Amino acid sequence: MNPIHLAMTEAARADLQNQPMLDVKNLDVYYGESHILRNVDLSVARGKMICLIGRNGVGKTTLLKSVMGLLQPRAGEIIFDGQPISQLPTHRRARLGISYVPQGREIIPRLTVRENLLLGLESLPPQTRKRAALEEVYDLFPVLKSMPDRMGGDLSGGQQQQLAIARAILSKPKLLVLDEPTEGIQPSIILEIEAAVRRIIEATGISVLLVEQHLHFVRQADWYYAMQKGGIVASGPTGQLSQSVIQEFLAV
Repeated sequence: MNPIHLAMTEAARADLQNQPMLDVKNLDVYYGESHILRNVDLSVARGKMICLIGRNGVGKTTLLKSVMGLLQPRAGEIIFDGQPISQLPTHRRARLGISYVPQGREIIPRLTVRENLLLGLESLPPQTRKRAALEEVYDLFPVLKSMPDRMGGDLSGGQQQQLAIARAILSKPKLLVLDEPTEGIQPSIILEIEAAVRRIIEATGISVLLVEQHLHFVRQADWYYAMQKGGIVASGPTGQLSQSVIQEFLAV
């Protein structure tokens, strides 16, 4: 191989590694004629957890759905892993490496825990699907290992959330998108989910973008963005979250 060409290839690879995993630029999204997202800029660094905070109805879920391709922006750009994806359908984005756990979890109630988990492998090429991967998610969520034949609909809310996240990470995503993973879940399970998400990041290097209201979970993130009236109005390291920001964007 030409050494100049090789050097350029390595430089391009290094440049890509320095780019955000997800970059949202000047995004405008409407529901009909209602302007929901207004000139939104947001970045998710590789191997980092980014938390989107704000009161109900400010556009957080709309932003996640736009990233997934469930809503089409009127303006702006979404770049994932160096590739523009604004025009790609949802299934193409999933194949590129974005996994989404929506609000409400959406596990399949009439399938068993094991069957729900195996669905997470379906997006992978057949030669890369490994049943041994189930053991990896059982290590993260031990409660699931004890109930492989239980119907998804018979699980508690916390168990369903663990199942939904486990199913999502079985597809080996580069970006895991979580919409309020602690909603309606008892505190002890919240701590288990927090710990599991941090372990996933540390073990795999994936990026995480989540919407969350639970302050303890918010503080597990590396960076936060605060939304108000469809726009980003504050951001910074979660270690520097001030009481005024908490009061304005997280207090009920």
